[in-house]
Amino acid sequence: MSTINKTWVFKVIIVITCLLCTASSISFAQVKSTVDSLSYETQRQKVNNLLEQRRQKFGEFDQSVLKKSGVFGIFKTKRDMQQSIDILKAVVINDNHIFLETQKLLSLKDFEKAHYQKLADEYDTQSSAYMRTITKLQTENEKLRGQVDSLDEEEHQGNVWLYLCLIVIVGLASYVVYLHRRNSLSKN
Repeated sequence: MSTINKTWVFKVIIVITCLLCTASSISFAQVKSTVDSLSYETQRQKVNNLLEQRRQKFGEFDQSVLKKSGVFGIFKTKRDMQQSIDILKAVVINDNHIFLETQKLLSLKDFEKAHYQKLADEYDTQSSAYMRTITKLQTENEKLRGQVDSLDEEEHQGNVWLYLCLIVIVGLASYVVYLHRRNSLSKN
């Protein structure tokens, strides 16, 4: 196998290896992306559940504000007011949980955004590198083709000279044989 073919085969193997590595990194990124999206959805569901609990607590608060268990149902008792205060405390605690979970949700979203931007930058860098490699290989391939064409032309020119030399040698040999026969006929 000539060095041109060995070099070409080696480069093809390198390109195929690079493509396989890229394919495996893309599939790993897709799995990680699915996990990230799942954690984001889980966190979003937590926030939605907390918001639903808050809505229910406010419904309970509205009912407790209207509740009057005092004399003849006209006045609010201390117990009624304490119950309303307890419900408001539960709403405030729930609001704090909502705030914390929303912050986690936003940080997850920011993390995902940064992660996807990083992936996009990496893929852009990889594709640029592949394009440069392909361009370099194409340039080298053209150079090697030029060398092969040049060698073929030189070989063709060498063959033309060989054929011309053979024709001249055959012509000279024929002339020598002709002279030798002529001399031998003239002696006889």
